Amino acid sequence: MSGLKGIVEAILFVSGEPISVDRLQGVVEGVSRAELMSALRALREDYAAEGRGLQVVEVAGGFQVATRPDCAPWIKRLEKAKAGARLSRSAMETLAMIAYKQPIVRAEIEQIRGVDTAGVLKTLLDRRLIRIVGRKDIPGRPIMYGTTKQFLQAFGLNDLGGLPALRDIKDLKEAEQFLLPNVDPEAEVETAGPGGFSAEGSSEQMHETVAHG
Repeated sequence: MSGLKGIVEAILFVSGEPISVDRLQGVVEGVSRAELMSALRALREDYAAEGRGLQVVEVAGGFQVATRPDCAPWIKRLEKAKAGARLSRSAMETLAMIAYKQPIVRAEIEQIRGVDTAGVLKTLLDRRLIRIVGRKDIPGRPIMYGTTKQFLQAFGLNDLGGLPALRDIKDLKEAEQFLLPNVDPEAEVETAGPGGFSAEGSSEQMHETVAHG
């Protein structure tokens, strides 16, 4: 078991994203699902018992090595030195609307927010927090947006059921409080994050569809 535990730890460490048990089973051949779950549990217990700065967490339908919450103050100091802006409040509001109302089209977002959202949608696409999920079957066939697996990962959610319930999407205060640690209150202009897109389209296609969606 100790050998399997080390293999699982190495895979989680280098993956950079949550790894499902099914995917682990595909990588580690000849090992049952029960054995993998046992190795994951043992690994989580080891991390907790040894007081490490890392932990094994279940998020976005898989498992991942992540930092412990009590290390957050020091991590935040490091993050302040990193290049690249956090999401602005307007981007976070738009992201909250998409998370709660997906699939949703740009016109529906703008009807609630009362402002043009083309730039914000481009930012969220660039950061891979949202994706194009299809087109609404109405005149003009506008593009519909939804959240991504990376959204779940970024906010520590296993699935969308982890979002706090809202009585009215127009009242976003609760959602903003939930997402607030990821907001830069001083940011007024969103800057694109790392590149990369899902299979729905290329960078150019996505930017073009935002402009016309």
